[in-house]
Amino acid sequence: MSPSATPWRDLPVDLAVAMRPRLAATVGAVAVAAAGATPAFAAISDAKFERDVRTAVQVALDRFLDLVGTDEPALPPGIREVFVGLGAAEAREDRGPEALLAALRMAARSMLRMTSEALARLRPVDSGELIDLADAITAYVDELAAASTDGYALQVREQAGEGDRRRRHLAELLLSGNALPGAVETAAARIGWPDLDEVVPVLLPAEQARDARFRHGTHGLVVERVHDAVLLLRAGPWATRAALTEALAGRAAVVGPTLAWSRVPAAVRLAELTTGLSGSGRELTAGLADPGAGPVFVDDHLVDLALRGEPGALALLTDRRLAPLAALRPVQRESLLVTLDGWLRHWGSRTEVATELFVHPQTVSYRLRRLRDLYGDDLDDPAIRFELLLVLRARTVGR
Repeated sequence: MSPSATPWRDLPVDLAVAMRPRLAATVGAVAVAAAGATPAFAAISDAKFERDVRTAVQVALDRFLDLVGTDEPALPPGIREVFVGLGAAEAREDRGPEALLAALRMAARSMLRMTSEALARLRPVDSGELIDLADAITAYVDELAAASTDGYALQVREQAGEGDRRRRHLAELLLSGNALPGAVETAAARIGWPDLDEVVPVLLPAEQARDARFRHGTHGLVVERVHDAVLLLRAGPWATRAALTEALAGRAAVVGPTLAWSRVPAAVRLAELTTGLSGSGRELTAGLADPGAGPVFVDDHLVDLALRGEPGALALLTDRRLAPLAALRPVQRESLLVTLDGWLRHWGSRTEVATELFVHPQTVSYRLRRLRDLYGDDLDDPAIRFELLLVLRARTVGR
C-alpha cells in the first residue's frame, strides 16, 4: 500500500495516548450510535447481535490506534476476517448490505468526534490535525466497508450455489419417478416449496434454459438436456394455461399436462411425444421450430396420442373424463358407465340402450338424468363426447 493510501501515518502519535484510557467508553458509545441510528439494526433485540457489534467496534478501534503514525495496511488478515464475517452474517439474515454500511458511516462520525475530543483534552488541536484525523478515519472505515461488502458478496454466492444444488437435487428426484415421498417433501421444503402437489413440465429449446431460470426462478426448476431443456413448474396461478400462453408467447415450447409430482416422468414423456405429432407443426430434434406460433399444449393432443396407442395419454384422458363419477359407489358408477357407453354408441336412443342392457327405458332415462347432473353441458360437446366414447370403448376392450 502506497503512503498516500495510509493517511494514519500523518496522525500525531499522542492520539493513541489520549485515546487508550477512554477506549472502553468510546467502544460503548460508538456501538450504541452505530446500531441505534440504523433502523434495521435498532429493531433487533438480540443479545448476541449486540455483543457482535461491540466486538467489531472494539477490534476496529484497537486496530486504528495501532495504525497511528505507521505505514501499515489498514486490516491484516485476522482483523479483516472479522468484518468479512459481519457482511456474511447480514446476507445470512436476509438483510441487504445497506444497513451495515450506514452503521459504519455513523461509526466514522462518532470516531471522529470522540478522538478529536480526547486529543483536545490532552492539548490544543489545530485545524490541520483535525483534517488529517478526518482523512484517516474516512480511509480506515472505507477499508472496513470493503471487507464487509466482500463478506456479503461471498455469502450471497455461497447461498446461491447451495440453492442451485438443492434445486437440481429436487429436479432429479422428480424426473427419476422412483423417489420416496419423504425425500421429495424434504427436498421441496428446502427450496421453499412446502406441500408440493402438482407439477407442470415445459419443454424448451436448450438455448432458452438460462432465460427460463430467470423468468421462473421462484416457481420453476430447469434441467438442461442434450437437445432441449425441461422446466418443471409447481402448480399455481403462474402455471395456468392463460399464464403460460402469455409467458411463452413468441417462444417455442411444449407444455405438458398438470399431474401429481409422482407422475412427472409420464407428463414429460407425453410432452416429448407431442413434439412428434404432425398436427403440432413442430419438432424437437434440433430445438423447437416455429417459435412465433407460441406454446403447444399436450392437453390439446391427448386424443391423437391415445389413438396412436400411447397408454399414458389414454390413462390421463380416462382420469379426466371419468372424474365426475369418481365419488360414486362402484355399483352406481358401473351402471352409469355402461349406460353412457350405450347412449353414445346408439346416438342417444334410449330404447336401444334399454334393449342392450335389458333394463326398462325409464331406468335409462333416470340414469341419463343422473349423468346430466354430473357432466352438465359437456354431454353436448362433440369433442368431449368423442373422448368419452374413446375412453369407454378402451375400457370395454381392456375388460
